[in-house]
Amino acid sequence: MVTRGVRGATTVESNTVEAILEATKELLAAMIKSNDIDQDDVASAFFTTTPDLNAEFPAVAARDMGWSDVALLCGHEMNKPGSLPMCLRILLHVNTEKAKRDIRHIYLRGARVLRPDIESQLS
Repeated sequence: MVTRGVRGATTVESNTVEAILEATKELLAAMIKSNDIDQDDVASAFFTTTPDLNAEFPAVAARDMGWSDVALLCGHEMNKPGSLPMCLRILLHVNTEKAKRDIRHIYLRGARVLRPDIESQLS
């Protein structure tokens, strides 16, 4: 097995606890389903939000989904002028037998504009 990165991003409707948790759970579920990930194979997860999303830590959603033994970390993205607002990103480090070309990176909602080159892989 090797450790591969699985990326995902989505936009959040509002800076509220509920909206952040809902968007995070939706994105995590899509990443897990699209890559057939077993929680035991997740080494760690890094969550970032744009600075306009600060009502809740996205990692709380993962804990709510039972990820009690996965290393989780939250942070903010760079505040680059003109970048996509209200955006939540996830990087999973997953132990897998899959080749890099077989990893499906997931971009939902307004975050689809971030990776138009892989639009065919969207769930």
